[in-house]
Amino acid sequence: MVVAQLKRQTPSAEVETAPPSGPVAPARRARRPYQPPAGVLASRWMQHLGQLVRALLPPLAAAIVLLVGWYLVAKSSAYLPTPGKTLLSAIELFRDPFYRNGPNDQGIAWNLLASLERVAKGFGLALLIGVPLGFLIGRFAAFNAALRPIIGLLKPVAPLAWLPIGLAIFKAASPAAIFTIAICAVWPLIINTALGVASVPQDYLNVARVLRLREWTVFTRILLPASVPYILTGAKLSLGIAWLAIVASEMLTGGTGIGFWLWDEWNNLNMEHILVAILIIGLVGMLIEQGMTRIANRFDYRHQQGEH
Repeated sequence: MVVAQLKRQTPSAEVETAPPSGPVAPARRARRPYQPPAGVLASRWMQHLGQLVRALLPPLAAAIVLLVGWYLVAKSSAYLPTPGKTLLSAIELFRDPFYRNGPNDQGIAWNLLASLERVAKGFGLALLIGVPLGFLIGRFAAFNAALRPIIGLLKPVAPLAWLPIGLAIFKAASPAAIFTIAICAVWPLIINTALGVASVPQDYLNVARVLRLREWTVFTRILLPASVPYILTGAKLSLGIAWLAIVASEMLTGGTGIGFWLWDEWNNLNMEHILVAILIIGLVGMLIEQGMTRIANRFDYRHQQGEH
């Protein structure tokens, strides 16, 4: 009884345990992360630097050749400015790109934004018209037989040929330019969408017919997913055509826009600004094309399968 009572009164924290009788294993040291030698790191950095140089050297060499040729031609011409003068003029031009001194005297940024707004509206209109027509042509043989000759007739017409019709219909410069953009940009959307629908394997459509799927289900589950890469390719081509058409349209209609600004600078015989406008038009067109290419690759299942 006394021993049991003493055990109950002894705190558990004060009970000493005997050390293990066997040998004690040494404590394991924490592993340090592997660090390659300095020579290996330097070799990797040199390899990356070499790849960067090889990637940048060709375009840099081409740019130098272009600038040298531009300089030599400018030195022998009384009107063409040198690259240095054009650069100084561009710096002065972009120093205040958002000024307003009246409806016909605005900064370069306002003219560029006006052109981009017209391109967006015209391209959106072409998208709303071209994609449904492309689906009808690719899905139904009757629509294909009816619309193919009309498309073949109207597609080669130059953009500026549509501008007088737009002016006659809308009686205003900006809607006429949007109309010209839409009617010029719609053809790649129609053709590529129809090609995407026609590329769907016939076996898929036969299975849908056996299952008696509704036309809307065939459209959303079979035709649309298979046609998205083709639609985006057509959209990329349409945006390029739209950007070309807006510059030409604005040069003739006046008002605001990068095309109007370029023509106005020609009337002022300001060749530096004309060259700056050409560079801006080319840069914006390149950015539009690269952006659409990235979007098309993002949603192109063929491209993703190739990567895997």
